[in-house]
Amino acid sequence: MNYTAAVITISDKGYRGEREDTSGPNLCRILKEKGFEVAYTAMVPDEPERIKAELRKCADELGIALVLTTGGTGFSPRDITPEATLEVVERLTPGIPEAMRAESMKITPKGCLSRSVAGIRNRSLIINLPGSKKASAENILAVIDPVAHGLDMLYSEGSADCAK
Repeated sequence: MNYTAAVITISDKGYRGEREDTSGPNLCRILKEKGFEVAYTAMVPDEPERIKAELRKCADELGIALVLTTGGTGFSPRDITPEATLEVVERLTPGIPEAMRAESMKITPKGCLSRSVAGIRNRSLIINLPGSKKASAENILAVIDPVAHGLDMLYSEGSADCAK
């Protein structure tokens, strides 16, 4: 089954036009290569209400299956994407960010600093990714195949065939 996807870039500088967004378009390319239909993209500043509104729009109004955010997962005072996401999701999926961090740690010890979270709202899986083009690609590629199976389970009428 082909699923819809959304990519939301969260960046004050990008929103103000002071920095080119390279991670968002790169994630769209990766998603398309993996068979997803990128149905929505957006850029918002590091403002909790704006982030939450975009996540709710994707999950509640647009019914997007996979919602990726890029940016706002670090330690800077305005990096609040995980906190905004936690206020929106209904069920956490901790294995996804754990797997991303584990893969990142193979590349750089700084991978442990990621504060990314993931969770489900309605039938949308929301995953936070780092803001850099390189790190966001490495993170999504580490989990995209199991995520596709997770979406199969999320969209099944009973339970997906996990024995495959």
